[in-house]
Amino acid sequence: MVGFKNRYMVVEVFLDPNKELPVDDPVILTQFNVSKAIRDSILVNFGECGLASSLGSFQVKYVNPITKLCIIRASREDCQKVWSAMTMVRSIGNCLVLFNVLDLSGSIRACKNAALKCEEVKFEHYKLAVGARLSADVTQHMENCLEKIKILEH
Repeated sequence: MVGFKNRYMVVEVFLDPNKELPVDDPVILTQFNVSKAIRDSILVNFGECGLASSLGSFQVKYVNPITKLCIIRASREDCQKVWSAMTMVRSIGNCLVLFNVLDLSGSIRACKNAALKCEEVKFEHYKLAVGARLSADVTQHMENCLEKIKILEH
């Protein structure tokens, strides 16, 4: 018996790239919002058959609304389809977005390592941008997000 092969993508989401450092994000990223936007893009660009074939293993495993980092799982056969659909997503809700794939790996372990490195760097940038307005709640939420990455499994 052959195991089912998945690909894991570490993805960065840019909200409204034409604005400079928004104070309040117009939309909060959730697994549901990201998943719906990608599924809708697959449906529009690849049709019902393309959507049905890619939904077997498609899952948004992790989303961090602070650093805008996501981990997305797709089957090896449909990885390119999901990736291309992500590049064609233009909005989540009424907010313009861009997706940038930072890492593509065949195992969740390699994906977790890449995501942890990216999260640490992005949170340092976030702390510099926010400065003294950084609250303890945000720091605690970030630590919880890092723990979520560490316990991710298939």
